[in-house]
Amino acid sequence: MSHTTSSYPASHPGHRRLPVIDLSAADRGPDERAALHDRLHAAAHEVGFFQLVGHGVTGAETAALDRAMRAFFALPEADRLALDNVRSPHFRGYTRTGDERTGGSRDWRDQLDIGLERPARVPAPGEEPYWWLQGPNQWPAALPELRTAALGWIDRLSAVADRLLRELLAAIGADPAFYDAAFRDGAHPHLKLVRYPGSAGDGSAQGVGAHKDYGFLTLLLQDTVGGLQVEREDGRFHDVPPMPGAFVVNLGELLEVATDGYLKATHHRVVSPPGARERFSVPYFHNPRLDARIAPLVFPHARLAPGATADPANPLFAEYGRNELKGKLRAHPLVAARHHADLVLPRAQAPVAAMSS
Repeated sequence: MSHTTSSYPASHPGHRRLPVIDLSAADRGPDERAALHDRLHAAAHEVGFFQLVGHGVTGAETAALDRAMRAFFALPEADRLALDNVRSPHFRGYTRTGDERTGGSRDWRDQLDIGLERPARVPAPGEEPYWWLQGPNQWPAALPELRTAALGWIDRLSAVADRLLRELLAAIGADPAFYDAAFRDGAHPHLKLVRYPGSAGDGSAQGVGAHKDYGFLTLLLQDTVGGLQVEREDGRFHDVPPMPGAFVVNLGELLEVATDGYLKATHHRVVSPPGARERFSVPYFHNPRLDARIAPLVFPHARLAPGATADPANPLFAEYGRNELKGKLRAHPLVAARHHADLVLPRAQAPVAAMSS
């Protein structure tokens, strides 16, 4: 994620309804697929956020993940702390409430960070340090069903996101397979199981601070409590009310930069639920291989692109792994200090003005 600062509470009292995209329309003949592409094009270009239905993920699948997640957060604190991500140089495991940062401020949530199960890779001399991001997960011994549910969810949503990305590229007139190679043989998806335990004792409402995601696509499962807010054209943050059976989808910065700003990555945040009320959410981040170099997208509307947002504090690099490592070092200072002190002040690297191959 990249970060920006914002005050709380600054949300608009109302909300603007996000576009609703029915992915199953792609299977209902050329006319409905064309209409889907029109809606998807508008949502990705104008808003950068939408609600996704018709994705094929069943209520039973969602309920199984929800049960496993709630069971994890119901474990004794000692069991959760046994998985503390400070133990992992790969940024995997449990983060205590307040230990993750967005925009330099504490996020009032605790979470379990999960990726594909892969052996630890320690970068050899001369290799990019982002290979530290590859490694095993940490799982609670008392809850074996969590591993099955979480890894199954990654596989399930990876397939949905792959299809959605191809339909999105087709919608703006690009080759649907343009980025297939970036995800082939070693994509780096990321899953968070997140609990917001209510408002911080100091009165802060930052569940998670305003930010953009730095990958391709994020598919969010949220419960019925609410709290997610999206910045709209008026510069205000508007509520995203939960929609049963839908994923909230947002575009990441890689798509914005790869299209020179034609596709939009949008700031969003979570305001903590009031009092001690809990909120649960499961964001899935659809990311390419760590060493994938993201080429500029070739599409007919490129001449209309306004240019990607420039943030000197958050340079973006052509290799995806550099972006994710940069974000992890900022968001998890305890892990960075324990395992990666040599990377906290990284060597000088020139950011890319546009993604290049």
